[in-house]
Amino acid sequence: MFSLIKRASLHTSFKTSIRRHFCFSTNSTVLKKTAVYSFGDGSNGALGDHSIIGVDAYEATRIPRLPDDVSSIAAGHYHSLAVTRDGEVWAWGRNDEGQLGRPVSSPRDTWNQPERVKGLDQVRVKAASASGVISAAIGDDGSLWVWGKSKRGQLGLAEGMMDAMTPSKVELLAGTEIVKVSFGWGHALAQTKDGRVYGWGYSAGGRLGDMGKALETSSPPPLVNNSPATSHSRSSMLDEAEKIVSEQMEKEKNMPIIWEPSLVQELQHLKFLDVACGFDHSLMLCCDGKIYGCGDNTYNQLGRVTEGSKIFPVEMSFRPLSISAGLGHCLAVCEVPSDETTGEIGIGVVSWGWNGCSQLGRRGPDGLPGLVEGLVGERPVSVSGGRVHSIVLTSKKELWAWGSGRNGRLGLGSSADEPEPTLVECLEGFEVLQAVAGFDHNLVLVAE
Repeated sequence: MFSLIKRASLHTSFKTSIRRHFCFSTNSTVLKKTAVYSFGDGSNGALGDHSIIGVDAYEATRIPRLPDDVSSIAAGHYHSLAVTRDGEVWAWGRNDEGQLGRPVSSPRDTWNQPERVKGLDQVRVKAASASGVISAAIGDDGSLWVWGKSKRGQLGLAEGMMDAMTPSKVELLAGTEIVKVSFGWGHALAQTKDGRVYGWGYSAGGRLGDMGKALETSSPPPLVNNSPATSHSRSSMLDEAEKIVSEQMEKEKNMPIIWEPSLVQELQHLKFLDVACGFDHSLMLCCDGKIYGCGDNTYNQLGRVTEGSKIFPVEMSFRPLSISAGLGHCLAVCEVPSDETTGEIGIGVVSWGWNGCSQLGRRGPDGLPGLVEGLVGERPVSVSGGRVHSIVLTSKKELWAWGSGRNGRLGLGSSADEPEPTLVECLEGFEVLQAVAGFDHNLVLVAE
C-alpha cells in the first residue's frame, strides 16, 4: 500500500520532504560530499567525460571533474548543468548554440567535459534550468540569468535578441523574485515567489495562452501518431518523434514570438506553486490544487478531451503537489486515495498524454490522468519526464524508471522498453538526492 499520511498534515509533510531532498543549506546534507551520475544517450556529450561523445551509458556512471559539493542538477534537451553550494554553475554537453557558456569555437571533443560557467561572479546561483539551446540560472536574490542562442525568443532579453554568449541578466524581470523557470522547445514559463506566472518565446498553438495570438498565421504540425503501440511499432514511433524534433529545429520562419517576459493574463487572479513546459504545451499548478494547461492537445497532453490552446484546468480527481512535462506526456506527484474509512491518504504518481513508448507507466486511457499503479508501496518525492521516458525519486532515495529504453535511458543495463516502473538497481545502496531527465539522458545527484 501507499505510505499513509493524515490528510490534514499532508501538505506540510510533503513540503518538508522536498526540502530535505533539495535544500542542502538547511540540513545535515550540507556536510556531505556529493557526486553526479549519468546514463542514457551520449551523442551530444551530455553524459559528461566518463565516456567518449557518441557512446551511450546503459547504467549510471559517475561524472569526473565536477566539484564534490554539487547541490542541484538540471538537464537540458542535450546538455547538462550542475549548481554547487557556493553558487557556481558547471555545464557540459551540446554547445552549438553556446548553451555551455563557453565559445562555440571551442574544440567539440571537449564539450563533454564539465567546466565552470564564467560570467556569474556577481550572483550566487541557487538553481539552474535549460532548454535545447539555452541555459538559465536563478540567483539567491531571485534574479534570472540566461545564455545561449534562440531564434524563438527563449532568452527573454529584448525584442530581436537571439543570442547571449555569456550569462545575461533578464532585466525585464527586475523587481520580481523568480523561484522556478521551465523551458519547452521554444517557449518559457517563470514562476515568482508570490505565485505569479510569466511567459515568453514561441507562442504558436496557444502554449502561452492568448499571449501572441494575433501573431499566429498557422498551427504547428502534430508530433506523432498516438495510436496504441505494439512491441513492433515502438521503435518506428520513436524514430518519428526524433524526426519531428529535427524538423522543428529547421523551421524558423513566420514564428509568432513574444520577445519579452509578460504576465499570463488569463491567470493574473490566481497564485501558482509550480510550472512545467512540454514540447509545445504548458502546465501550471495553482495553489487551489488545480493544474491549468494550454497549448497543443493532439495527444491529450492537457488532460482533457476538449480542444487545446485555451487555458483550462486538467480534468483529474487527484490533488497534485508537483508537476513535470515530457515531450508529449505529463506527470504529477499527487495525493491518491488509500483508506476511505480512516481518512488517510497516500502519495502517488499520475500520468497522461502520449503513451507511444509506455512513458505513462500504466495501462488504461491515455487522455485523462490515471494512477501509475506500479509504484504502490512507494512514496514518490519528485518526477521528471524525458522525450519518451519517465523517472521518479522516492522517499527511500531510490530511482525508478519506465518507458523507452533506447540508448540506455532507463539505466537498466539494456535498451528494452519498460511498460511499468522498474527499480534502477545499479543505484541501489546510493543515497539519491535528485534525479532529472533530459530528452534522452538522465542526471542523478547522490550523497557520498
